[in-house]
Amino acid sequence: MPAWPVRLKRSSRRDEGSGGTGTPTSLTPDAVARYGRPVQRGGISLGKLVLVAMLLAGCGRRQAPPYRTDAITRGPVSEVVNATGDVSAIVTVNVGSQVSGIVNRLYVDFNSVVKRAQLLASLDPRLFQAQLEKAEASLASAKANVQKAQAAYSDSLRIALRQQELLQQGLISQAELETAVATRDQNAAALSAAKASVLQAKADRDMAATNLAFTRIESPIDGIVVSRSVDVGQTVAAAFQAPTLFLIANDLTKMQILANIDEADVGKVHPGLEAKFTVDAYPGETFSGVIRDVRQAPTMIQNVVTYPAVIDAPNPDRKLRQGMTTSVTITTARKDDVLRVPNAALRWTPEDAALQEATPQRHGVPPQARTASAAARGTRDGGQQPGRAGRIYKLENGKPVPVFVRVGFSDGQRTELIEGLADGDRVIVGGGESRASGQSARRRGPF
Repeated sequence: MPAWPVRLKRSSRRDEGSGGTGTPTSLTPDAVARYGRPVQRGGISLGKLVLVAMLLAGCGRRQAPPYRTDAITRGPVSEVVNATGDVSAIVTVNVGSQVSGIVNRLYVDFNSVVKRAQLLASLDPRLFQAQLEKAEASLASAKANVQKAQAAYSDSLRIALRQQELLQQGLISQAELETAVATRDQNAAALSAAKASVLQAKADRDMAATNLAFTRIESPIDGIVVSRSVDVGQTVAAAFQAPTLFLIANDLTKMQILANIDEADVGKVHPGLEAKFTVDAYPGETFSGVIRDVRQAPTMIQNVVTYPAVIDAPNPDRKLRQGMTTSVTITTARKDDVLRVPNAALRWTPEDAALQEATPQRHGVPPQARTASAAARGTRDGGQQPGRAGRIYKLENGKPVPVFVRVGFSDGQRTELIEGLADGDRVIVGGGESRASGQSARRRGPF
């Protein structure tokens, strides 16, 4: 309706026939014929009616979206276990020092390739050299004491023989012979003690020589120096435990991954399985390895129990380095040509409670698998039939109809379908009035 172009005139006097209400407007006959008679102030305008209609429409329930379906396909399905781990060398040796001293020279540095028995560093040997010389002097003194004791014993032995001959001739008494024999026995014991002192002095000499040799830090294996913890002039104290000077890895072309397997998945993992992993240093590149062992020792971190799996990983290009964090994927089972159902079909449930209650139940059917993880557990429930029972929905005449199926393991996106549907059948994966969408729809409103 066009706007009113005529200014309305307010009557200067109240209309006596209006009962004092004072109708304030009056139109000329030409204006009424052209624009029509205006609506009274006390009536409902067209704009108010439109606003009320919009509010009522906003408060009303929205129309359910159409169902989304996906087809049952045939193809490979793999059951995988995901874990995280760390890269480490197969053999690493902490090279330390058994003696205390000052580092006077370093022969290797980080990333140095070393051979077995190669000199890595040396400590100040002067103190240990002096101890060795002292021990050698003690050994020489002990050997001299042996010679002295040997001479005394030989002399006492001759005296004892002479005294025995004199006693037979009656020239001495028996007491003098007994004194000579006692002196001989004492000198024999002193000779044995002197010989023992020589052995002790040799042991001290060998210990001093060994300590002197320990001032030369040598590599115990062939490998590469991963880390170095000392510098020239630093004092090494080995009073309570051997300090670590170098960390040497045997062969960096062969690495291992210590993957933390969750206790729920450790039963699926065993030696010989192939494992693939990635590292953040090389995005988009996938490395492979083989599980060598699954250790029995558990590890608990924040009440989560895991078991370490050792994965052998070849590293010919030396891209993998010690300490790298890996994301490991272990394929525990694989089937190449099976029916597959989308996991979304196992999760979808209609909102209509009557439809759920009207679903026919088969005799002896175990509880249905409503998620892919529950379906992947398969025959762990002790049933006679393989897999686990599940329920999905397909469209018939525009309405969802439940279908009982048996499913196997899952790869996270699709689940193995053992029985219940055929290749090409379409199942509901979303849309419609599902339980989740119905709850959100009830909360919707204009405000």
